[in-house]
Order: sequence, then C-alpha cells, then structure tokens
Amino acid sequence: MNSRRRFLTLSALGSLTSLGSLKALAQPKPVKGPVILSTWNPGIRANARAYEVLQNGGSVLDCVEKGVNVIENDPNNRTVGIGGFPDVEGNVTLDACIMDQHQHCGSVAFLQHIKNPVSVARKVMENTKHVMLVGEGALNFALEQGFKKEMLLTEKTLAAWKKRKAELDTKLPEINVENHDTIGMVARDTDGNLSGSCTTSGAGMKLHGRVGDSPIIGAGLYVDNDVGAAAATGWGEAVIENAGSAMVVELMRHGRSPQEACEEIVNRIANKFEDWKSIQVGFIALNKAGQTGAFAIQKGFTYALHKNGENVGHPSDSLLKT
Repeated sequence: MNSRRRFLTLSALGSLTSLGSLKALAQPKPVKGPVILSTWNPGIRANARAYEVLQNGGSVLDCVEKGVNVIENDPNNRTVGIGGFPDVEGNVTLDACIMDQHQHCGSVAFLQHIKNPVSVARKVMENTKHVMLVGEGALNFALEQGFKKEMLLTEKTLAAWKKRKAELDTKLPEINVENHDTIGMVARDTDGNLSGSCTTSGAGMKLHGRVGDSPIIGAGLYVDNDVGAAAATGWGEAVIENAGSAMVVELMRHGRSPQEACEEIVNRIANKFEDWKSIQVGFIALNKAGQTGAFAIQKGFTYALHKNGENVGHPSDSLLKT
C-alpha cells in the first residue's frame, strides 16, 4: 500500500512538474531594455524624444509625456495640439490623458488655448484628487499651473476649415486622413515599468463640445503594470462603446498576446458597430514582457516601434485588406 501511495504521489508531482515546465516554456521571453510603441508615422519622432528622456534618467512617465509633446508642438500636424483641425464652429478643442505604473491617471477634455493637454492631464493626476477636468475648468486649472494661453488655430488650418465650411462639408474625411491621427504612446522602461499617454484635437468638423475616446481612461488608453498597456486611434465613439483599450489589456491578462488582443477587439467592434466599414479604428498594445501588437479595421494604419536600439515605422495588419 505504501509503495502504491508513493508511486501515485511521485506520478502526481511529475505531472505538476511537467505542467509547470510547459507553462514556463509558454511564457514569452522578456525583451531587454526599453520598448516604446506609438501610433502613426509621427510616432517615430515621438519615440525618439521619449527614448532620449529615458536615456537621460527620466522616468517612463516622463518619456510618454515628453514624447507626445513633440507632436503637440508641431503646427503642421492637423490632428494634435497646436494647428489641430477645429470643430464645426471653428474652435480647436483638445483632449488628452496619461497613466502611470501605479494605476494613477489624469485627463483633460474640451480644453482650449493650451497646446500641451497631455502635460495638463499629468498635473491633474499629480496635483489634484481628480482624474478628469473639462472645458473652462480645465483651462483655468492649466493657467493656475503655469501653462500659457495660446492661439491654437493656425492660418493654414483656418484656411482649410473655411474651405470646408463654405462647402457645407461636415462629413468625415477620407479614412486615415485628418481626424484619425491621434498620437497614443505606451512604453516600458528597463525595469519593466509601464506608462502611457494619448492626445488629440479630435474629429475635424465635430460638433462643439464633442469628446472622443482619447481622454477616457479605458477607452483611448489603459495601463496595468502587472499586465500591459494599450492605446487606441480612430473613430472614438466606436472605441468608447467597446471600452477598447481596457479590453485589450484584459485579454492580455488572460493570456492573449498583444497582437491577438488587438485583433480580437477590432473584430468585436466590427461585429457590434453597424457602420464599421466606413470608419477606422486601430489599437497598439505592449505587454509586460515587451511584446507588441497592432491591428486596425482599415488598411493604412501605421505604428512606430522603438526596441533594441531601433526606431522604425511599420504598417499594421487590418481586418479589411483593400
């Protein structure tokens, strides 16, 4: 009897050891060094600045803020910060959020006259008990924090807005153009800590007061330092309705790779959003091990990846191929 019990015990232990070995083999091998992932081609410049911040001793939170500041400060980018395309009434209104490794987050929405909304969002996170400030309240807070009031509507963007207004053209522009170029960034430092940011001027010719997914934690951005981070770009209403970025991270929590998680949520949106073929939605994702993924509804979505010392733009795979 003792021999039989000993045999069964050893067999059980052997099975558990085998399962443990298989589980260990299934775990992704961690990528060494920092990993920075951002949306669209401008992300290459944002990544370069973010990496520089890390190399100079900045935190991963510093890197995702300062990285996207580069795009906010570019007047030639018509979808982020200064020079962003205005709403139907001619007002440039900005949305942004930021989230750190400790699950702390800050957000601003419907912010006018301040070109770096992501930096205001960080101040909301660090200097208040709140997560989100909007409109006039967000502006007053920014001014109290030392931000300067500026004219965000450039001559170039104003001319484009007047042309579309004269044509009574308030329909969405061509897919992947103008109002889909939100800059979202997720990053992991050498120690494996994660942070993320997201900033945009929103959909061109939107109704005055409209807010998309970019400043909404769990929609435009989500970070869980135990699991991974994700950010969204595209038609914000579809992302909000599906809690897009939070769902990508939740799928990674349950074992999906970043690529698999992005694909599953894009497919979920396509199944639930009636007019999905006429919109663009894209996700980027980064897990704790440094693996990355990206996927979109429409062909044409691009992302920038800084890993192993290389900073390269890539075309994303998509649900629709043409």
